[in-house]
Amino acid sequence: MFPRRADSIFDAMTDAVLEAVPNFSEGRDARVVDAIVEAIAAAGADVLDRTMDPDHHRSVVTLVGPPEVVERATIAGARVAVERIDLRAHRGVHPRVGALDVLPFVPLVGLTMEDAREVAWRVGRALVEEVGVPVYFYGQASDPPGRRLAELRRGGFEALVDAWPDDRRPDLLPPAWPHPGAHPTAGVVCVGARPILLAWNVFLEGIALAEARRIAATIRETGGGFPGLRALALELPRRGAIQVSMNLEDPRLSSPMAVFRRIEELAAAAGGRVVETEVIGMLPDELVLEAAAERLGLADPALRRMLSRRLVEHLATHRGDPDPGEG
Repeated sequence: MFPRRADSIFDAMTDAVLEAVPNFSEGRDARVVDAIVEAIAAAGADVLDRTMDPDHHRSVVTLVGPPEVVERATIAGARVAVERIDLRAHRGVHPRVGALDVLPFVPLVGLTMEDAREVAWRVGRALVEEVGVPVYFYGQASDPPGRRLAELRRGGFEALVDAWPDDRRPDLLPPAWPHPGAHPTAGVVCVGARPILLAWNVFLEGIALAEARRIAATIRETGGGFPGLRALALELPRRGAIQVSMNLEDPRLSSPMAVFRRIEELAAAAGGRVVETEVIGMLPDELVLEAAAERLGLADPALRRMLSRRLVEHLATHRGDPDPGEG
């Protein structure tokens, strides 16, 4: 007989499941990140993953649960971040505009993108009214949909704190806001709704930062490269490494392995090589399946044959059906 734990997971997944992936501007003080994660967990969310990067000076937390639980948990984490993180003393290689810098919501089971958008707006209003930070909306939560993070984070926290740029007034402001610009220590929060994406970093050796920047410029969408790919080349002084840091907005639209192979080709042409790949947060099925299919020579590597994906589809389809063993 299977243990009861398996049954409880099955039962839990028959309800609507929402994912949130908040990015916090703290990657060096584990006590602060621990406090944030504890607040999220205490609100009832299931924390699937957390990362800390001292060079990026950033932490990423992945949590899931019913929408109302995820809403409550992200607001609880935001309160701790606003209390404990001071951007005036924050220096890292990753762009940032807020203590809670980015807060995307991702519909997983039994939810639509419109549901995630509604959650984003409810949480955005709570961040303004209860936590006291200005909010921008991006991705599928913006109006019109499609606003990109790059345009919101241009110039970083420092570009927003003294006064709002004419082209970047916040979507929501706390009542009777006393400041000419962003929150003086916590900045702003970018709240979004989006599909599952792949956040990953590829480490290179044997080439300089300038060449890595050329690689990033070549592969990203805005440089004529892969659709939906955002890429930056970064030097990590603490680690002593060169990194191409990427977000692939839809792994179904652009092949992760095609991106990886192109980086390998460009690095080799410059006299360098790829030495490591790091995925931030959870691993999308598309990445794992494609890599395994290439390595193993799978004859039919279709996503429809992924057990995890078919199980989720089954649970979403049969959510609430009566137990066939009853009646």
